[in-house]
Amino acid sequence: MMRSAERGSAIRLSKVQERAPDLVSLYKSAGASVHEHGLSGQRAAVYLVLDRSGSMRPYYQDGTVQHLAEQVLSLAAHFDDDGRVPVVFFSTDVDGGADLELGGHHGRIDKLHQNLGHMGRTNYHWAMDAVIDHHLASGTPSPALVVFQTDGGPTSKFAAERYLCKAARLPLFWQFVAFGDPDDNEFAFLRRLDDLAVPARRVVDNAGFFHAGRDPRSVPDALLYDRLLHEFPSWLSAALTAQVVR
Repeated sequence: MMRSAERGSAIRLSKVQERAPDLVSLYKSAGASVHEHGLSGQRAAVYLVLDRSGSMRPYYQDGTVQHLAEQVLSLAAHFDDDGRVPVVFFSTDVDGGADLELGGHHGRIDKLHQNLGHMGRTNYHWAMDAVIDHHLASGTPSPALVVFQTDGGPTSKFAAERYLCKAARLPLFWQFVAFGDPDDNEFAFLRRLDDLAVPARRVVDNAGFFHAGRDPRSVPDALLYDRLLHEFPSWLSAALTAQVVR
């Protein structure tokens, strides 16, 4: 299965072995999921959006956020041949942004986080705006998978919902990943975003939601990749029909 999964990958296994040997296992696991979801050969940009609100501090300190970034980078290698993932950090506003690259990923998220200063509140829409601007400025015709991590609902729910609905006309799929207590009412908003009406509120269903629990590092890689990609193929199909993706 790994061989067939790799056949359509943007970056070959041999290049990952050369540049990032510590990511080979993640790359293979991601490749199996890409293949199982019928996405072999699909090209897409991959973004990672990371919550820096104050409650996220333990997840940065114990390496959980760094680990998620490495998982996403390994997935991106199957979709995009540039070997990098644009990362956006947000809290009250956009705290900063940088690229995560194969071979330059070791401790990268932790170092960036430490240089960004104060950890504020949680505003999704500024991070969404930054991703939209970056994707439009890139001029790429490819669709994009945006892995959007957070540990709580946004301060401005209205703004987040409005941005998601407006972004439905762009080739961007937003896969929300929640860290924290599964019973926290904060995540009811993310479930609502996932279920916003089509076409009354948005032209296509452009979002998914996955709760990784209190200890996201305990989620098996295969399960994480399955959930990250679970709704992406159906969005691609709907977006092509609606001419959101051309």
